[in-house]
Amino acid sequence: MRRREDALLVDGYNMIGAWPELARLKAKSLEEARDRLLELLADYQGFSGMQIVVVFDAHQVPGVGSSFSQYRVSVVFTKEKETADACIERLSSEMAMRSRNLYVATSDQVEQRVAFGKGALRISARELLIDVGQNRKEIEKVLDRPKHKRNELDNNLSLDVRMKLEKWRRGEN
Repeated sequence: MRRREDALLVDGYNMIGAWPELARLKAKSLEEARDRLLELLADYQGFSGMQIVVVFDAHQVPGVGSSFSQYRVSVVFTKEKETADACIERLSSEMAMRSRNLYVATSDQVEQRVAFGKGALRISARELLIDVGQNRKEIEKVLDRPKHKRNELDNNLSLDVRMKLEKWRRGEN
C-alpha cells in the first residue's frame, strides 16, 4: 500500500516506449506522447498523493537540462549527454532519505538493480501501466457515484401531518 509521503521516479521515454497508447502517439508526435504520459501520471498523482518525478533524457531532447512542474508532476529534462538512468540514480540517492518509500518505474533491468541498490522499490513499465489503469477506474467510480439526496422528513409526510407539525412549530394548538 502506497502512502502520500511516497515518491515515484519515472523513466519517461521508457514508459512511452512500453505503453501501447503512448507508443502509438510517439509515432505521430513525441511531444504528444510526453504530454499524454504527464496527464496520466497527474491523475495518478492526484488520486494517490504520491510525489511523482518524470525524467526524460537529453538523447531525445538536446539542451542544458531543465526542470519544471506540469499538472503538479515534476518533470526533469537531463543535461545534454546525461542519461535518464544517471539522473534517476542521482535522484534516487537524494530522495531515498526524504521519502517514506521511493519507487522507480523503468523496465530497464540494469536500472532496476541500481535503483534497488539505492534503497528504491522497483516497478516495471507494465506494472505502472496496470496501477494507472486501476487508479483511473477508481476515479471513474468516484465520479460516477450518484449524489446522495438529503433524506428530508418533510418529503415523506402526508399533507395532513405536515400541517399539524407546522402548527406545533408556530405554537398553535
